[in-house]
Amino acid sequence: MSENPSEEARDRMEGAVGCLLAVVGVAVAGAYALPRASYSIDGGFEAHARDWGVILVDVPLILFAGLVVPPLTWAAATRWLRPWAAVLVCVAVAGLALWGLASWWHPRQGPDPGYGPGI
Repeated sequence: MSENPSEEARDRMEGAVGCLLAVVGVAVAGAYALPRASYSIDGGFEAHARDWGVILVDVPLILFAGLVVPPLTWAAATRWLRPWAAVLVCVAVAGLALWGLASWWHPRQGPDPGYGPGI
């Protein structure tokens, strides 16, 4: 038996890494987005500040991007680079994506201004 893996085994390994990256990507995106969106989902006092745009659009798109971007980056990077370099490219793209999301997406985090302590 040779020490070099066959082409089929290498393709299977790259496919498994792509699936693992999809699971990790959606978990990281969910861990990042859901705590930030929790106030918009809960709505605060009597659901006054519930934001359906965050619930129905923003969070599903962020989770979808977390599911799709890492395996696509892996597939594109392994086409031209070695696997260790492709991992570095995937980490860099994920970091840039989270940085871009943090700089762009700001769901409501607390009650509206003007609410005081009450009477």
